[in-house]
Amino acid sequence: MNNPNDQEQGQQINIELGEKEAEGTYSNFVIITHSNAEVILDFTRLLPGVPKARVLSRIVMTPQHAKLLLGALQNNIINYEQQYGEIMINNDSPMMFGNDGGDQTVH
Repeated sequence: MNNPNDQEQGQQINIELGEKEAEGTYSNFVIITHSNAEVILDFTRLLPGVPKARVLSRIVMTPQHAKLLLGALQNNIINYEQQYGEIMINNDSPMMFGNDGGDQTVH
């Protein structure tokens, strides 16, 4: 019996990157929320002296895709640190995490 995952792994996907998207959007602040069906990432940019920020991009995904994203980010951080050295985290930077298992905010 054929495994459908075998077909997916062998399939090549062409991804187009538009000019606007290729420029990217800088974000230094993300608010992460979730329900039982979705994980929502709201990316914004905090600037010194500006008390207000607006969401620049909202990404909505399933919890399964969020977990796959987490794994991909972990692998990329490991590869980055092997090539460039350990990423240092400034413990003085404000990082707020929700304690109810819900919203999380990361600078």
